[in-house]
Amino acid sequence: MADLGLDIDLLFHDLQFVVTAFLLALPIGWERGRGPHSPGFRTLPIVAMASCGFALIIDFGADDTEARARVLQGVVTGIGFIGGGAIIKRGRDVRGLATAASIWNAGAIGLAVGLGRVNVAILLSLINLLGLWLLAGLNGEDRD
Repeated sequence: MADLGLDIDLLFHDLQFVVTAFLLALPIGWERGRGPHSPGFRTLPIVAMASCGFALIIDFGADDTEARARVLQGVVTGIGFIGGGAIIKRGRDVRGLATAASIWNAGAIGLAVGLGRVNVAILLSLINLLGLWLLAGLNGEDRD
């Protein structure tokens, strides 16, 4: 039988990172998931988890700095594309910009966790959530 390369210790190590990324994005997903046109409660944590997975893969497998940069660039671009889907324009009214930015931030949270920068991920999560709460309605807008 072929060796699948399954390492139980590494599996549990990576599980800690992926779950941490998921949990750090969960409150932001909850906050964004309350609106009538929201991307859903699950989207942001899944983006964070997937980004963390990409970071774990490149951190483990690529010693080439250029190759790692290309993967990171692809992840950031892909998340921007997903976030673009959260933006809705009707006439002069544009909604979803904060949600799109939060999706992009969820990707940064996942990448930070996957690259071992959990302190950065915690800060991104807290500041994103506080910004959504504290800045909502400051310029006469409802939440978007």
